[in-house]
Amino acid sequence: MRAVIIDTPGTIRVGSVPDPTPGPEELVIKVGACGICGTDLHIADGEFPPTPYPIIPGHEFAGEVVAVGTRVPEMMGETFTIGTRVAVDPSLFCGHCAFCHVGKGNLCENWNAIGDTVNGAFAEYVAVPAANAYPIPERVSYREAALIEPVSCAVHGIHRLQPSLGDSMLIVGAGTMGLLLLQLALRGGASRVAVLDLNTERLALAKRLGAYQTANNLIDILALEPSGFDCVIDATGVPPAIESALQAVKRGGKFMIFGVAPSEARVALSPFRIYNDEITIVGSMAVLHSYQQAVDLVSRGAIDTSVMLTEAFPLEDFSKALDRVRRGEGLKTQILPNGEL
Repeated sequence: MRAVIIDTPGTIRVGSVPDPTPGPEELVIKVGACGICGTDLHIADGEFPPTPYPIIPGHEFAGEVVAVGTRVPEMMGETFTIGTRVAVDPSLFCGHCAFCHVGKGNLCENWNAIGDTVNGAFAEYVAVPAANAYPIPERVSYREAALIEPVSCAVHGIHRLQPSLGDSMLIVGAGTMGLLLLQLALRGGASRVAVLDLNTERLALAKRLGAYQTANNLIDILALEPSGFDCVIDATGVPPAIESALQAVKRGGKFMIFGVAPSEARVALSPFRIYNDEITIVGSMAVLHSYQQAVDLVSRGAIDTSVMLTEAFPLEDFSKALDRVRRGEGLKTQILPNGEL
């Protein structure tokens, strides 16, 4: 089969590799669509420490079952047969470490993920654990279904933040994740959500999705909310943006770091203000008990996928697509390894 191969950081090619075969508890998926996200940029550049090389990346994907492992029928009955349409949670938890034992698999001491630490879905086919596959209805396209993984990350973020009904909210960063968080926040009962970004095209999308105010600087935002916001989310991972965003948290409010910063990044915060204003700071890492909810949200039209999906490229144009993402063009760029299915 054809696949994207990152041999070493910065060395990317599309080449031929052996077709995957399913293990006893696995499925082989013919990939319908796979999204590019910021983690893929980090992997391409050698900035995602868990990744071994060479690797086939790609963790936001959906497709069609084309092979079923020998034990899958006895484990899951008729859930998966040849032709079943699925989206796949890429998370691979060990199940036996201290964190897995208390239901925190996303913090697994032996954490792995399809496309991040084992071969992924920027390929014509990919083998996955059957337990990680979720059937999707016919009305959901593969491009829409490939959005389920980032939606599930956003769902987990909202679980971590635990906003109250009527809260005011500021989201810093109007990329894919920021706009998904915006949609979930509004559906979850936020009274108003403002969005901050430097990209005017993305701010227009935020306005279209229901943001009551958008701006490219914090001063304009705080002019409308001089006391700050009940909840502030950083969806950029950029240290100066994180430092600035904390200034917008209301006394007694919450601040969530959702964007992925480089592991060596540092920020300067005022511990006195965190103490004196009783500010709660939380992080949100990947997916946890949120994938089925994301399947339901996308399947029932609760997420506006038409706004999120921009260009789609064939497998051979992966480098071109990656460069587009790196330049901040479009929103959710995807690869269609087998063309339109």
